[in-house]
Amino acid sequence: MNADRAWAATRKGLVELRCRGGRWSVERTSFLGEPVTMLLPPAGEGGRSPMLAALNLGHFGVKLHASDDAGATWRELPTPTYPEQPKDAAGPAWKMVLLWALERSAATGDAQAAPALWAGTIPGGLFRSLDHGASWQLVEPFWQRPERLEWFGGGYDAPGIHSICPHPQRPGELLLGISCGGAWVTRDSGTDWQLQASGMRADFMPPELAANPNIQDVHRVVRCAAAPDVLWCQHHGGIWRSTDNAGSWHELKAPPSSFGFAVAVHPREPGTAWFVPAVKDERRVPVDGALAVNRTRDGGGTFETLRAGLPQKDCYDLVYRHGLDVAADGRTLLMGSTTGNLWASADGGDSWMAVSTHLPPIAAVRFG
Repeated sequence: MNADRAWAATRKGLVELRCRGGRWSVERTSFLGEPVTMLLPPAGEGGRSPMLAALNLGHFGVKLHASDDAGATWRELPTPTYPEQPKDAAGPAWKMVLLWALERSAATGDAQAAPALWAGTIPGGLFRSLDHGASWQLVEPFWQRPERLEWFGGGYDAPGIHSICPHPQRPGELLLGISCGGAWVTRDSGTDWQLQASGMRADFMPPELAANPNIQDVHRVVRCAAAPDVLWCQHHGGIWRSTDNAGSWHELKAPPSSFGFAVAVHPREPGTAWFVPAVKDERRVPVDGALAVNRTRDGGGTFETLRAGLPQKDCYDLVYRHGLDVAADGRTLLMGSTTGNLWASADGGDSWMAVSTHLPPIAAVRFG
């Protein structure tokens, strides 16, 4: 991920951002006036794997677009589509509600083969494309898991896949984070799956059900690129970390609050991660009306609460699951809020500068 180019998916379009001379500014917009829910930056030499943007047009449904020139022009792609629902099928409707996550697997080593693209959706289905998004297939072995019928929505009426964490060294392996359905891992490109949320706890459930790994409200999961066995999770009940590739999870405590939605991990330092604390449940605003970012550099043993440049009075900004990202340099961060504010940091979060205070609500930010 470059540290001088990024995108923000907003309720009124996709905003491209460029950093010149240490200052970020808006370069151009795409899909002006339309809700963009997710994006995937281009990848590969010359952007061989195209950029993707997901839109949610309400009455007109979910749409997917691709760009072969990093957002200068766009073409519409087929949207992942659920098969017809059997009349006796239990669970939520087999209908696309939201395209909530887009990721690509690691390269296979075959220069002619397209990397697998993955799309996570509400109501909890995972789709795969092997042709740069020209066609999509529902990952049936995962959709048919009997455990899926126990999942439920966390903020939405139906469960959803919001986190897809490919393994950077093993193209067939990835981890999914689901609200509310825990963390799932496949090592064979989606044929076999294991539920791997052991150690998490759902305080909103009755005590006898709180440790059930299949109902955990995972808010966001990210993987360290250089140390892929290390995963960080922002959960409805707090912060968890795994150092054994999701084999087990361990809870961490951070002041002023361990609740939040977003998490980012340093690409080379597995002990360094950033979170955005908030007041949970009914309010979902910054603690004491003061926006902050929590950073740990020792694997969660201690946390620093960073405030320089962020509003510290009468602030109501919430940062969604995908509203925080760190660039490949490990120092440059972007953070966008539901209030349409966007901040950048060039020093690992020590200080922040407002990029814009008047964007539409921001669903996601990604470096390119």
